[in-house]
Amino acid sequence: MNQDFLIDGPANAAVTILLAHGAGAPMDSASMSAATAALVAAGFRVARFEFGYMAARRSSSTRKPPPKAEKLIPEYREAVARLAASGLLIIGGKSMGGRVASMAADDLLSRGVIAGLLCLGYPFHPPGKPENLRTQHLLELKTPALICQGTRDEFGTREEVAGYALSGNLRILWLEDGDHDLKPRKTLSGFSTAGHLKTMAETVKDWSVEIAGTV
Repeated sequence: MNQDFLIDGPANAAVTILLAHGAGAPMDSASMSAATAALVAAGFRVARFEFGYMAARRSSSTRKPPPKAEKLIPEYREAVARLAASGLLIIGGKSMGGRVASMAADDLLSRGVIAGLLCLGYPFHPPGKPENLRTQHLLELKTPALICQGTRDEFGTREEVAGYALSGNLRILWLEDGDHDLKPRKTLSGFSTAGHLKTMAETVKDWSVEIAGTV
């Protein structure tokens, strides 16, 4: 596993957010960098890290595919331990990174390590395969969770997700016309990526204040 974090935002921030990347793009992808910048502008300290398979791509000409998400849970737990954040810690990530965090969350919550879970574009199912749901563990989720999802995300649209049984501890921020990176079609929707990211960050800020009162 890569030993390096990318850390942005004030060291004395009240809340730190730890984010893992998606299956195919690294921690410094354009999507993750833009989301990080929006969260930092809202006052958060944001730490990003890479799973071992992705870190290895930086020094190898071969592209190892990602392991199954379940196999990455120990790496996520290790990242939490190494970060040793002070203050309130929220874990999460982009797509697969958020899914892995969601599978590690309840154990970390029970030990008082984290306060919440933030998923940016949750992969409810593989594109084109809505029958292959990745929601079983979300039925009984005890961790306060916020999923920020575009309404036309091919990994789970608003219409599809409306029919899922999900924990009452999980809430979803729907961003109109957003795709898996929360990007709307500018010419069609009248929305902007910058606007959606600002809405995302402001919603996370309000939500973090709310969950801080329950810790």
